[in-house]
Amino acid sequence: MPDASAARLGPAAIAVASVGLVITWSSGFVGAELAHRADGEPITVLAWRFVVLAGILVAAMLVLRRPWPGRASWLRQGAIGLLSQACYLLAVFEGVRLGVDGGTAALIAALQPLLVATVAGRLLGERASRWTWLGMALGLAGVALVVSSRLGTSAAPWWAYLVPFAGVLCLGTGTVLQRRWAAQDDLLQTVTVQSLVAGAALMLVALLRGHAAPPATPEQWGAVLWLVVLASIGGYGLYVTVTRSHGATFVSTLLYLTPPTTMLWVLLVFGVPLPPLGLAGLAVAGLGVAIVLLARRARPSA
Repeated sequence: MPDASAARLGPAAIAVASVGLVITWSSGFVGAELAHRADGEPITVLAWRFVVLAGILVAAMLVLRRPWPGRASWLRQGAIGLLSQACYLLAVFEGVRLGVDGGTAALIAALQPLLVATVAGRLLGERASRWTWLGMALGLAGVALVVSSRLGTSAAPWWAYLVPFAGVLCLGTGTVLQRRWAAQDDLLQTVTVQSLVAGAALMLVALLRGHAAPPATPEQWGAVLWLVVLASIGGYGLYVTVTRSHGATFVSTLLYLTPPTTMLWVLLVFGVPLPPLGLAGLAVAGLGVAIVLLARRARPSA
């Protein structure tokens, strides 16, 4: 697991971390599809994902003899874990369960960078320039192109669309708090505490719904392990690393590349071809992110 601190990563390191973040974060949607194809109950997969993850992280803490964070860190990191992991993931899964199609859920999730940029400018001093706003707008347009070919009629009630939007608000809030509180805990301590708290919350929901039993098939366990290794240890670990280094607006903008990258994952894993609109969306989203990155590089010299 990559280490993170409050120190700013150099150009080469942030480039590698950013690419790794987009790839591993996108893998979470593939893991969800693997669980669905294995007839896995969503809350069961989510809960046991964090049980396995927490076990691995606690073992790493013990083997490496890392000190456990204090009470203040538990309160802060626990709150971030509830928002950025438990509430966000549960809201997205619940929205899909209520009938919101995956393309629409992805489009709703793409509002997160705009929300974070608005809040971060007021609370963190991460003022977005006009070029940054233009880049984020292009990123959102690219995401819209990616999902437009897959939007379909849905029987979901109107209020069901508010559920994934609530998840977006939770992730955005957790991202801003991750940057604002500037915890001194290292990455292993941070992710361990967040995962323990998020896992306890998700397992409680699973118990209340009667779906706390372990996954029943090797295919379901395969989906759980996919999510643990790629989406949690890789994706969320890099998410925290990049947030601490380059800020909430920067890391959120990278998420515009998640839907088109997910298409590439789906092509590689499931053999689903890339639609023309998807390729166009990938190009537009990439252009938007590139504008944001160039605007950030130009800001110090300005």
